[in-house]
Amino acid sequence: MYNLYKVDKGDVMSIDDALVMILAGGEGKRLLPLTKDRAKPAVPFGGRYRIIDFVLNNFINSGFFKIKVLTQYKSDSLNKHITRGWALSPFLNQYVDLAPAQMRTGQDWYRGTADAIYQNVFHITDEDPDYVCIFGGDHIYKMDVSQMLDFHKDKNSDLTISAIPIPIEEASEFGIIEVDENWKLVNFVEKPKEKPRSIPGNPNMCLASMGNYIFNKDVLLSALEKDESFENSNHDFGKNVIPMLLNDGKNIYIYNFSTNEFPGITDTERGYWRDVGSIDAYWQANMDLLSANPELNLYSKDWPLRSFNYNYPPAKFIWQEGDRVGMATNSMVSEGCIVSGGSISRCILSPKVRINSYSQVYESILMENVSVGRYAKIRRAIIDKNVVIPPNIRIGYDRAEDEKRGFHVSPGGVTVVPKGSIL
Repeated sequence: MYNLYKVDKGDVMSIDDALVMILAGGEGKRLLPLTKDRAKPAVPFGGRYRIIDFVLNNFINSGFFKIKVLTQYKSDSLNKHITRGWALSPFLNQYVDLAPAQMRTGQDWYRGTADAIYQNVFHITDEDPDYVCIFGGDHIYKMDVSQMLDFHKDKNSDLTISAIPIPIEEASEFGIIEVDENWKLVNFVEKPKEKPRSIPGNPNMCLASMGNYIFNKDVLLSALEKDESFENSNHDFGKNVIPMLLNDGKNIYIYNFSTNEFPGITDTERGYWRDVGSIDAYWQANMDLLSANPELNLYSKDWPLRSFNYNYPPAKFIWQEGDRVGMATNSMVSEGCIVSGGSISRCILSPKVRINSYSQVYESILMENVSVGRYAKIRRAIIDKNVVIPPNIRIGYDRAEDEKRGFHVSPGGVTVVPKGSIL
């Protein structure tokens, strides 16, 4: 069903000694109002995808077929997407299973990342893997995860954490990992105020945690039990579990994400990783897809990006009568869209968007089933699904006017029209 690769061998393979657990229950408060009715991993990206599709594709392309997706916050759209778009082969013991919060260990919802795994520990004991991969479901990147697992095994590590090199002056925005010359963890600092230790041999760069972990199963189970016994714990991997394991003398190594390779990788894709946790970061990451040579290539046949496929007709561009021209430049237009006598430039259109005559849309993201009325003008905006934009309206040209209408305007000046808006 899938075209799979292992970079160092070039052969089709399946990794059977690891269980994948994807944390997909986050609220994504900084992405409001896009996360008002959906979990952050379910937010559309690049017209055709959801944010969670990227981590799922990473594991599938890397040969991992036993995947649990842990959900909690407003998960309905995420549940539908996973159920409809990610059916593997149970005959071969391959699955992408939803694991909703069930309060199996008490009356609390997930209290932290470690508690989310603790409340689902029966999945680990039932599957009985040698290794457990715990990854977030809310970042945009490509990665051959099998290389990180190989690194974990080669180092005889108890826990391996993936990290990305960043300029040392940006350290205060991230959880920073400090390592020795063998890339063994020596310290973890959350958003340090002081200048952290640099990467060995590179004084201008430090390491930011990507929040992706590979544990030896027994080490993980023991750590979760110990963390659960601490009443004052936040039950979080970064804040509690990792420092505890470091103090206990466990072997914790750091995998340098910038060394990761995958089939078809381009120079610009090496080390590409984006946290799209704010409206401005989300908008910019989408706009970056529109460049002639984008940092993230969605069109690679060697590392395919899959998602739920809509049964819609092809996109259509109609009318060429004087100044009534259906036209799109530097844009991505999904199936089912009709550009009917209007124009778009540097836009991303999800399926079933309609652009009506004489309207003009620039540098905007239009989600599924949006309709833009005649003579409307939209600039630097995100229009959520099913919104009907009436004729003659202007959005993204006057911050005060947009806020008066009840729209959210980001610090960078991106206007968000949420689902259910009546204009």
